[in-house]
Amino acid sequence: MTSMSDVAGLVKLLAIDAVESDKPVAVMFGTVVGTNPLTVDIEQKLRLSGEQLCFLKAVVPVRDYYGGWNDFSSVIRNGDTAVLLREQGGQRFIVLGVI
Repeated sequence: MTSMSDVAGLVKLLAIDAVESDKPVAVMFGTVVGTNPLTVDIEQKLRLSGEQLCFLKAVVPVRDYYGGWNDFSSVIRNGDTAVLLREQGGQRFIVLGVI
């Protein structure tokens, strides 16, 4: 016979799985492995660059007036820890800065 606490635990696990499957917004940390273009590794299995990354104006230089990528090496260096905000669905990441 199943107790009420077992049912409650099962419902909790199902709710957690449902939220995780939608990939809600999440703060993540990654290691900068390249600066031109900016490239960030997350959890040894995901490498982000180009259109996957978008930037706050505080993270400068971002793009030049012609739409090309500027060199980030003066602001962000290889080995820096980047703070990223994963957008809903996990397709793009907002670079909040480095620590």
